Amino acid sequence: MNTGLKITAFAAAVAATFGTAYGVGKGVDPVTSQKKPASEHGGHGGGEEAAAGEKGEKQGGGNAAEVPGGLQISERGYTLDLKTARIDAEKREQLRFTIVRDGGGKDGTGKGSTGKNVTAYEKEHDKELHLIVASRDLTTYRHLHPSRAADGTWSMPVELPEAGGYRVFADFKPKGAEEGLTLGADLAVAGKYDPAGLPAHNTKASVDGYEVGLKGELKPGKSAGLTLNVSKNGKPVTDLQPYLGSYGHLVALRSGDLAYLHVHPTGEPGDGRTKPGPGVSFEATAPSAGAYRLFLDFKHEGKVRTAAFTVHAGGSAGGEGAAESGDSGHAH
Repeated sequence: MNTGLKITAFAAAVAATFGTAYGVGKGVDPVTSQKKPASEHGGHGGGEEAAAGEKGEKQGGGNAAEVPGGLQISERGYTLDLKTARIDAEKREQLRFTIVRDGGGKDGTGKGSTGKNVTAYEKEHDKELHLIVASRDLTTYRHLHPSRAADGTWSMPVELPEAGGYRVFADFKPKGAEEGLTLGADLAVAGKYDPAGLPAHNTKASVDGYEVGLKGELKPGKSAGLTLNVSKNGKPVTDLQPYLGSYGHLVALRSGDLAYLHVHPTGEPGDGRTKPGPGVSFEATAPSAGAYRLFLDFKHEGKVRTAAFTVHAGGSAGGEGAAESGDSGHAH
């Protein structure tokens, strides 16, 4: 992952047809979900260019906007090849994919592409690759860390709770590349399809007895501060544990096309100034105005949990509301 707020765009292709049953085969694995509720990270940073083969669109500020993260399956000579394009809901199946260094442009090293699987990566936040799986209605979310075989094939077992269209994001930095990138691909999950609406705006979330409050505003085209405060049984949690090199891990997805925004805290454990709670602060930039779903991973008492929020860029994040998030691990 990169250490800055980076937005990589991914194509918003959803499965073509849903009926009462979502007629798709098999395709994803370990992503846990949650029932529908009533800082920059290098290369994922706010306002940074998403080096892509496509031209950016115009955004609110009037300048040519960079393509948001995760909307593309190919970027800078790299392609996400999702071997498992479809899976069945509520079944544990193997999710497999590769990152291919292909032809037709410069990659992160400035050298020509080879058309081979990438087998060497830089570790970002303790991992070579971070995999995010989210349903298009943004009610199911998983942050996963698959295993890589010697030939460059990544895999892990996944079980998704509900049928429908999903987006798979691979967040990584090839060895020798100047910066990391996030690629996205569509995953179809077969079964009875019951689409949900975007969860209502909320700045308070509950998960496994923990309460998380969100303060700050997500602003389109501008870096803004967000602080998430964690408490348990009404008392502030002051002993959060490091997870992936920080006290909190935040991902934002834009409702509609699922543009990907990855943020990290403004400080890190051991820097002499960052406390282990109750507050975890981030700097984030939204690519445009609109609704976003925010997912915060935090670790306490040896377990990672996820709190989810729905906010609107350009509007205050200080409203009331509640959304439950998390189950075993850190999945929605």
